[in-house]
Amino acid sequence: MAHVATDPGKRTIWDQLESAVSKARRATIGALFEALAEARARREEATFSIALIALSAKLAKADGVVTDDEIVAFRDFFDFPEKEERKVRMIYDLAQQDVAGFDHYLSQVAGLFEDQPLILEDVLDCLYHIALSDGIAHPAEMELLDRAAEAFSIKPGCARRIRAAHMGVGDDDPYFILGVEPAASLNDVKAAYRKLAQNHHPDALISRGLPASLVKIGEGRMAAVNEAYERILAEQA
Repeated sequence: MAHVATDPGKRTIWDQLESAVSKARRATIGALFEALAEARARREEATFSIALIALSAKLAKADGVVTDDEIVAFRDFFDFPEKEERKVRMIYDLAQQDVAGFDHYLSQVAGLFEDQPLILEDVLDCLYHIALSDGIAHPAEMELLDRAAEAFSIKPGCARRIRAAHMGVGDDDPYFILGVEPAASLNDVKAAYRKLAQNHHPDALISRGLPASLVKIGEGRMAAVNEAYERILAEQA
């Protein structure tokens, strides 16, 4: 993925992470979360990134084995230059060492983005990618993901849609995934589909403050949405 030149007067995400790492050296990640509201107000990409890195670090310990798979998984969608890995790993390591637990982090992230529920869906989506990076749906990790969905107040249909994006639609009710009732009219189904497509468009993801390299997380969700939509169309044809 090509790196786009940035305005020299604007702090890059790596500058923002450097600043966050500097603060984290003097405090816990938990304390750092409390200081992120100001960065979020400035729409800094680092806010989302730090939340994701910290939660992923806690999630990685769920199965009792911590490996480098999670950092590799970040590279699947989070295109950070090799020279910047130190900053990412610093936050990751600090979160693993922090005595605060996963649920405490969930609460802080939920509060940080409480007025932007779609961002919390994005966070959960990324956590699924990290949890499944080793090709195993470990029960302990799946339990934590369910707890994340609950802490973020994500509706069951939406949580199932995110899960289906990573684990397949399977026999999941397509109406449930689209968030409509089985008795919904075709017009209502189409309206729900259009709204979901709009929410997961790359421009919408970027406008929510996601780093540009993370916008492809919406592709998996849209694949699940498209499959559910096509099933309903076939059923009502």
